[in-house]
Amino acid sequence: MAENYAEQIGPDASLLLVDDDEIFVTRLARAMEKRGFQPQTVLSVAEAMRHIAQTPPAYAVIDLRLEDGSGLDVVEALREARADARIIVLTGYGAIATAVAAVKMGATDYLSKPADANDVTSALLSSSELLPPPPEKPMSADRVRWEHIQRVYEQCDRNVSETARRLHMHRRTLQRILAKRGPK
Repeated sequence: MAENYAEQIGPDASLLLVDDDEIFVTRLARAMEKRGFQPQTVLSVAEAMRHIAQTPPAYAVIDLRLEDGSGLDVVEALREARADARIIVLTGYGAIATAVAAVKMGATDYLSKPADANDVTSALLSSSELLPPPPEKPMSADRVRWEHIQRVYEQCDRNVSETARRLHMHRRTLQRILAKRGPK
């Protein structure tokens, strides 16, 4: 499999993976290594900044929300350290505003979780002129809606009335939605 990508990756296959989900980032690192990349994993903004200062990678996959800060800070630092780096921003909460911010700061592409190694590889290696192909299994519209409601609910400290007000929903409708299981 690595032979298929080696030509596209080029001589510098260094890849920085920044995500506070240790299990996810370890799995992704193994999968990307099989594809010919040389991944390094870090779990925080601080670690990522130190790594970038020492050896800025040619490629990076950065989670938007990290425990110690925003992945956008890492995007900005990497873009300053290495202008030619291909940067993908990954997040569990896809929103147009954060996608625009990520691209303005220098991200090459923006993917919503769950993204697999094939999605990440396609995004990292796509030419800037063409859009990468759509993901094999994108989140359904119902799942995206569910994720958004859950995020706002958590941000409102699990207060149903406040969440309903912010989402412009009736409180009882929101309660029914929250009582159900999330769609697949």
